[in-house]
Amino acid sequence: MIPDLFTSRLLLRAISLDDAQNMFNMNADPAVVRYTGNKGYKNIEEVVEFISTYDQYEKYKQGRMTILDKSTGEYIGWCGLKFLEDINETDLGYRLLQKYWGKGIATESSIAVLDYGFLTLGLKRIVGRVVQENISSLNVLKKLGMKFEKKFEAHGYQCEQYFLEGQMWQEHREKLIEKKFD
Repeated sequence: MIPDLFTSRLLLRAISLDDAQNMFNMNADPAVVRYTGNKGYKNIEEVVEFISTYDQYEKYKQGRMTILDKSTGEYIGWCGLKFLEDINETDLGYRLLQKYWGKGIATESSIAVLDYGFLTLGLKRIVGRVVQENISSLNVLKKLGMKFEKKFEAHGYQCEQYFLEGQMWQEHREKLIEKKFD
């Protein structure tokens, strides 16, 4: 199983069946899924099926993780790594309830996840893939120190791929930690 990760404000833990309703609600928001290529879940049973068959933790010791407010336990969204077999890359991803946008949570949770990927798992490289129009997500990847690699098309969108290597992360993370999350 994957270990819990902590930041000053957040708890990141493995996705569980307890998250099904929150995941359904989050993905029902058209603004949240706008740039994802997902249409949301049709019903709660689809979410339960997704969670029940999610195999990233066992196969790769990584995966998307539920983000909770550490002080209240309130569901915020998810963030984590996912091995993309079709391109043989580990991808950083995040999705938050709209009310948490613009509060630095994507950046803060991503720092914990990148630390886990590079420092605990010993990954050499992590990518971030984003629709070009999703300026907020592009800015998060850049803030994390990811560098532009290529353009591609997916889900009918023009997309960009950014990357980060372990040495790049170690050099960048100290500067990032010193800054306030905004």
